[in-house]
Amino acid sequence: MKLSRAACIDDLREMARRRIPGFAFDLVDGGAESERNLRRNVEAFEEIELTPRYMIDVARINTRMALFGKTYDLPFGMAPIGVLNAFWPDADLTLARLCKKENIPYVASSAASTALERLAEAADGNGMFQLYVSGSDDVTESLISRAESAQYDVLFVTADVPAAGKRDRDIRNQLAVPFRFTPEVIAQCACHPRWSLTSLRHGKPNVANYADLLQQATSYAEVQKTLITPSFSWESLQKLRDRWRGKLVVKGILHPEDADRCADMGCDGIVVSNHGGRQVAFGPSTAEVLPEIAETVNKRMTVIVDSGIRRGADIMRGKALGADFSLVGRAMAYGVGAAGRTGAERALEILKLELVRALGQLGTPSIVQVGAENLTDRTLRRHL
Repeated sequence: MKLSRAACIDDLREMARRRIPGFAFDLVDGGAESERNLRRNVEAFEEIELTPRYMIDVARINTRMALFGKTYDLPFGMAPIGVLNAFWPDADLTLARLCKKENIPYVASSAASTALERLAEAADGNGMFQLYVSGSDDVTESLISRAESAQYDVLFVTADVPAAGKRDRDIRNQLAVPFRFTPEVIAQCACHPRWSLTSLRHGKPNVANYADLLQQATSYAEVQKTLITPSFSWESLQKLRDRWRGKLVVKGILHPEDADRCADMGCDGIVVSNHGGRQVAFGPSTAEVLPEIAETVNKRMTVIVDSGIRRGADIMRGKALGADFSLVGRAMAYGVGAAGRTGAERALEILKLELVRALGQLGTPSIVQVGAENLTDRTLRRHL
């Protein structure tokens, strides 16, 4: 399929699937265990009904939205994804630069394949930094200090990794640290020469911000000691809140009581997220829990939603359910996997076009005007 004929994000996903070896595609595309949560995230957004209203002047559609004191041209940004350069080489910098060009936020993952300083430079003022709290206080402090020096002013603290997600696809693919070139992997690379040659040109992807620590790692267990902290607690979060001088956002909130506590602690925002369905298969979708969380927070802090956004209308749906802003991850990753920079641009173009047309059909010329009053009665009964 030609890129110009890609009508939706699912088309870009299929293009990326054909272009990328299975083990690398599964690394981003896959979810936890049966992948029930991954599927449910998408389905739950599709079930949200909004009532179109007509004979309203929608000749000018305004998609601009403010987030943490800065106004962006679209009401969504790029969610953090770790080791994305394994999906497509140089994906990190490609997406960071695109976010700057289109004036949307870019959240750099601490598990990115590119150093946080380079990503801050590429995003050029539009960058925010996502932190995996390490089992080592020294490692965590080092990352925070580097983020400060790189002039990130918003810190996303990921809370939903007390244990590693069990991802069946990665187990079947025998994904390991250090990466092993098994006969099956070599065969897959041979069948995808463009990916292989591009990867050779850019070098083997790693977790750049932890490169020195992971150099000696021989198992996932050692990696998990660096990236995952089972002992991360409310007290740990309070120390981070006291330590970080900028805006602090807690990512991975699914319960209204947890959201309420984050607000009481002085956090500036939360991300209603289930890690894109990558941590557990038994939990709720983000669309299902968002309304009660937003109501509990009651405008005391910013509410962001991610996980399952595949259409521009999903961003509008999230706003109607109570979110102030959205993050998209896989949708943009599929674009860069389908065709590099031009594919990423196509993914953003699709989401923007769908959002603008959906706002017009809704009879709401500005995204900031979207709210619960746009939901159908059936959706209100189900979700509010």
